[in-house]
Amino acid sequence: MRIAIIGIGAMGCLFGAKLSQVAEVTLVGHWPAQLAALREHGLRLIDPDGRSHTLRLSATDDPQTAAPADLALILVKSYQTPQAAATAQQLLAAHGVALTLQNGLGNLEQLTAVLGPHRANLGITSEGAALLAPGVVHHAGTGHTTLADAEGTAPPEPVEGAVSPHTIAELFAAAGFATSLSPTVAGLVWGKLAVNAGINPLTAVLQVPNGFLAENAAARQLMQLAAQEVARVAAAQAIQLPFADAAAQALAVAKATAANHSSMRQDVANGRPTEIGAICGAVVAAGRKVGVSTPVNGVLQTAVQQAEQGIWPDAPTPEAILSLLLAQIEQAKT
Repeated sequence: MRIAIIGIGAMGCLFGAKLSQVAEVTLVGHWPAQLAALREHGLRLIDPDGRSHTLRLSATDDPQTAAPADLALILVKSYQTPQAAATAQQLLAAHGVALTLQNGLGNLEQLTAVLGPHRANLGITSEGAALLAPGVVHHAGTGHTTLADAEGTAPPEPVEGAVSPHTIAELFAAAGFATSLSPTVAGLVWGKLAVNAGINPLTAVLQVPNGFLAENAAARQLMQLAAQEVARVAAAQAIQLPFADAAAQALAVAKATAANHSSMRQDVANGRPTEIGAICGAVVAAGRKVGVSTPVNGVLQTAVQQAEQGIWPDAPTPEAILSLLLAQIEQAKT
């Protein structure tokens, strides 16, 4: 199978490295330093246990080099999805499909708008990866990947020869990713959204690893409140999450990925735009439509936007910032 991975950051490189052992993989992206490092030195992948190895991967900024691909795996930031959809259109074979494993809401819809409803699918993953330097990626924590099994809910005329979710799941498993299928597309998205809304913004504003949120009482409270808000907005839309308790799930993920530095934390630390608009911003917008108040996500959205701009709270410690955030949430409720 020919796979094009659109996105050459930490997650794109992680999936590219492992999938290259079982398929023909090309990484597609536009970051000059990363492309140069991958071409000159290969990818140095550091495993969760600290062992490292170097792999030679095909990497390009020319989508035609990866054509014709049977599968385009979309692993860019949510705000880059329109560009990724256009790239996928260029490099996919006539029967090729795109699969998004991105954070946030709206990614599948944007892919579908360009590629059509038969050629885009959705998944979520809790694999953790961090880019330590161009060409150096730390597989910070193993997780689980779930793919939407469109059987029974797909359009009536799927593309002939298109790779199925079952085939992709088998391929992922062969590459070493724990993978399963789920028939609930919306539930997958909102379930991951609940966890991301709880963990990512707080780690970005506090500049702490995920585990801090499980250990600190105030951080744990805010994380769980944010996740619960997402669950309420989902419930108002009759969307069933893949777990019973959003607060408990966010806590479990924070513990399981304790050493991981969330992608949003990395983005803020490196002066890059974040996905806050597709996470907390999307929750606030959806809550407004269905009449569910979302003060926690609203405050976290503003805090991350300020951090993106280098506007930090006048608080010297994570504990002081947490106190400030809690006070702002209380004010937002009035």
